[in-house]
Amino acid sequence: MPLGRRELFTLGWRKAAADTGARRSRRWIRPPHALPEAEFLSKCTGCGDCIAACPHDVVFALAAGSGLRAETTPALDLLRRGCRMCDGFPCVAACEAGALVLPDQAGEAPPAPPRLALVEIDTDTCLAWLGPECGACAHACPVPGALEWEGGTKPVVKTDICTGCALCREACIVDPKAIKVSAWVGDEETVEVR
Repeated sequence: MPLGRRELFTLGWRKAAADTGARRSRRWIRPPHALPEAEFLSKCTGCGDCIAACPHDVVFALAAGSGLRAETTPALDLLRRGCRMCDGFPCVAACEAGALVLPDQAGEAPPAPPRLALVEIDTDTCLAWLGPECGACAHACPVPGALEWEGGTKPVVKTDICTGCALCREACIVDPKAIKVSAWVGDEETVEVR
């Protein structure tokens, strides 16, 4: 059945809002297993169930001014806390709208940890890189092989393995933190979150 003018206008408005939201998304990081941004924005109702389900208060609602469709939708506060990627992903389980979706699982194996963000050591502010030993982040990383130690004392993030949970940033003792967090915008492009 062909669409009427009203349906075409509404469809066009929703697509424009989703596209605008996708461009603005350079400023935030979505919860684990979020759909691609435009699709996420078309499905997320802003109900807050994923926020309430997060036992570590890492998920928060975006404020007014975040974009037409992005207001009240969830994002991760990786600048203050790291995502623990909880067993069973309670934030994902709470999403009835289908904006957060676990990948199809072959058999009973748990889903692979999602790639949330890019984290990098700022060697200009990291204590271990400046001379004195630190190691505050040494035991924070839950992903084997994602955080290595150059010369046994200097932390290096292996970006091809790291999920971007930012638990190393949470553990960092310097102020400002010596670990930068960037949102993935495309396959290779990132934008630092501030």
